[in-house]
Amino acid sequence: MAEQAGAGGANVVRPKEAVVVGAGVVGVATALALQSYGVAVTLIDRGEPGMECSYGNSGAISPGSVAPLALPGILKTVPGMLLDQDGPLSIAWKHFPKAASWLVAFAQSAEPKRVAAAAARLNDLYHGAVDAHETLAQRLGVPELFIRHGHLHLYPDAVAAEKDAMGWKLREQYGYQVEQLDRAGIEALEPHAPPGYGHGRFLADHGTILNPLRYVQAMADAFVRRGGTLVRAEVRALHITPDGWSVKTGETALDKQRWTQVVVAAGAWAPQLLRPLGMLLPVESQRGYHAQFAGAQHLVGRTVVLADKKVFIAPMEGGLRVGGTVEIAGLKAPPNPRRAAGIERIAREAFPALAQHQAQHWMGHRPCLPGSVPVVGHIDTIPGLWLAVGHGHLGLTGSLPTAQRIAAGMCGPQALPFWQLRTAG
Repeated sequence: MAEQAGAGGANVVRPKEAVVVGAGVVGVATALALQSYGVAVTLIDRGEPGMECSYGNSGAISPGSVAPLALPGILKTVPGMLLDQDGPLSIAWKHFPKAASWLVAFAQSAEPKRVAAAAARLNDLYHGAVDAHETLAQRLGVPELFIRHGHLHLYPDAVAAEKDAMGWKLREQYGYQVEQLDRAGIEALEPHAPPGYGHGRFLADHGTILNPLRYVQAMADAFVRRGGTLVRAEVRALHITPDGWSVKTGETALDKQRWTQVVVAAGAWAPQLLRPLGMLLPVESQRGYHAQFAGAQHLVGRTVVLADKKVFIAPMEGGLRVGGTVEIAGLKAPPNPRRAAGIERIAREAFPALAQHQAQHWMGHRPCLPGSVPVVGHIDTIPGLWLAVGHGHLGLTGSLPTAQRIAAGMCGPQALPFWQLRTAG
């Protein structure tokens, strides 16, 4: 199993049909990509497209986020974060035994050589993501959902920013231009910027999707409009047979179908589908929360990151969205109201104008691998099995490049990426 497998060779024969399991942004984009190159695609999910993790993300398109989550020195910071019950990291102790092996692997991935290798793979995947999303939004007829206003990271001062020095160094290493701003420069971009932040790092070449759910739905609508099959069903198991892949859902007609190729893009739920096939994929849900304030989107003009709080703030069509933090508690535990309340409190302290606005809370499951590099490509030991899993906090950023990589691997090299084709819209 290779991370980020490359495109197939010139002798690849395009399959007639394929099934994609999972209708988040990665799965829907993959279905659209395969369809654009002439594959008859069935897309299956238990819910409506985009209603899981894709629904509540911050909308950030952040190709410069090439630094993996685990960096040298991270172990020194973990105890302090865990002692702060409202801090950026929380581990549910009931879930700790199940998460222990993942946490050990996460710590091991912070070794400098592993960090460098992960950054190179992430850069290879994310490069060009902003242009891709801008083009696809236009093709889909929803150009208003995309803005290229950059991302502004805020720190109390330059000394605080040095704590993230490695991440910024990696961004610059891969060609991302970083402008350092004082308080006046911050206010020139964001007049309502929270007080107490005197140092900014601005990435002008980054973008934001103003309604991730509507964006995914636009992709799904285009897919169905062009003849794609969208099925609402819970996938219980995958089986390979002499006739191809079967997808067990309990629906007789669907269970009798066979596909030569199956793409698993089921996010944090992928391991339970892959385990019976002999694959132990170390995906852990890093549960994220947001608070959204209707009518307050005017308070920022772009994605703004309160770096010391690990919180992302974005202007959405429906209001101001403030999200982030990491909670490791598994897939079954109910949302922790304290985590969402903590984000709401941070938002209200940062923007006093929010006193007049109500907040709505949300929690979703980010599918994270210990080294932060998603598994994208064909599984050589299992014919016809493809994975697009483990994008962590960057599923939106990596969705289109991932879809293109799967489509090129399955169908062979293509003259144009799918988002440039008329058939993508």
